Formats: sequence, structure tokens, C-alpha cells
Amino acid sequence: MTITPAAGLTGVALTLLLCGCAAAPAQPTPGDPWERVNRSMFRFNEAVDRAALRPVATAYERHVPRFLRTGISNVLDHLELTTTIANDLLQLKPGATATDLGRFLVNSTVGLGGLLDPASSAGVPKNDEDFGQTLGRWGIGPGPYLMLPFLGPSTLRDTLGRTADAQVDLRAQIDIETEERLALLGVAIIAERADLLPADAALNAAFDRYAFVRDAWLQRRAFLVRDGEVEPEDLSLEDPGED
Repeated sequence: MTITPAAGLTGVALTLLLCGCAAAPAQPTPGDPWERVNRSMFRFNEAVDRAALRPVATAYERHVPRFLRTGISNVLDHLELTTTIANDLLQLKPGATATDLGRFLVNSTVGLGGLLDPASSAGVPKNDEDFGQTLGRWGIGPGPYLMLPFLGPSTLRDTLGRTADAQVDLRAQIDIETEERLALLGVAIIAERADLLPADAALNAAFDRYAFVRDAWLQRRAFLVRDGEVEPEDLSLEDPGED
């Protein structure tokens, strides 16, 4: 789908700020039957983030020049575009497929293998599709909410989707040595965490950090699966256990 409209994101943000101030429920939330385990995993992930990811991401943002960070993000996004193209096809979206193929070809050639992003400069939309969204488009419900170690929020459906996406993601399939693959993975994680640093203030202000992250992630996923075709007032948290 094309990046969501500003009005939709504003509605999500306002809803999430309210959700984030709610106290943790005494009983598991509907759609989160494994909440006790998920909260434990969330605390583990936060400990890893405080000890390693956040300090490294902060140093990356402060000391790596902006043009270099932009180039790294461009390359990583470019390599991941094959996942979007594959899921465009699976969702029977010929227009999006043609657009994303064009973006991939332009950035592979004129963009020096994705280092530059001339496609965006030319006004080509940037789409975002994955196999979890494909399953949702064809009527598969998200299933129970999951907090995965190191990987963060997910659902049963989207966890299965990650496995399928890895088969077409060039970041996972590119023919390089194990050490180089691990280095690429590390750079991708650091760059993604650096992009999330501005969200830390909102997360720190939440009364229940776990609920804030869960609700934010589930609402964003619902918005992506529906291709943004919802009104801001309709962005209430869906029951992730409902098909």
C-alpha cells in the first residue's frame, strides 16, 4: 500500500496516547491471551534495548553523517523492496506491482544499486507490503498477539508471514559470507532503531509501556492491511483474536 495519509496517522496517534495512559489490566486483554508471558518478553527486550541497542543507535545518529545514514537506509529499503513486489502480486495489485518494479529498476540503475533514491525524487510512490498483510487481505485474522524476543511485537499470523517474506527478501537471500550477512543484519537493526529514537519520548510518557506498544503496533497493522481505507474515528483497537 502507499504510505498512509497524515489524517489517518493523526487519528492513530491521538488514540494511542489515550491508550498509553491506561493502567495494566488485571486480566489478559482480549486478543492477548498470553499477556503474562508477553509482558515478561517485553521487559527482556527493553533490557536489551537499554543495554545495547539504544546507546548504539544514539551514537550512530550523532556521529555518522546524515548523507551516509540516508544512503544506508536507501540500500536497506531497496533490498527489501522485493518482498513488497512479491506481495503486490499475491494481493493481485497490478498497479502497485508495476510501480514497485519501476522503482526497483530505476534505483538499481540510476540509483547506483539503491544507494540513491531517484524514484522518490521523481514522485514514484513508496509502497509497503508483506506476507502478513497478504494473509490479512485474503481474510486471515491476526490471531493472538505475540511479543517476540529481540524482534518485538507480532501476531501469530505475522510471525508466520516473516518466514515467507525471508524467502524473497534480498537482505536474507543475497549471496555473501556469514560474517558479512551478520554485519548487514546488525546495520539494519541499528538503522531501524535510530529511526525509532524520536518515539522514545512518547513511550516514556505512557503509564503502561507494554499496552502502549501493543496497541500502537496492532492499530498500525490493521491500518496497513486495510490499505488505509478507514476513517480516523474507525481506528479503535481491533480484537486481534477475531478473524
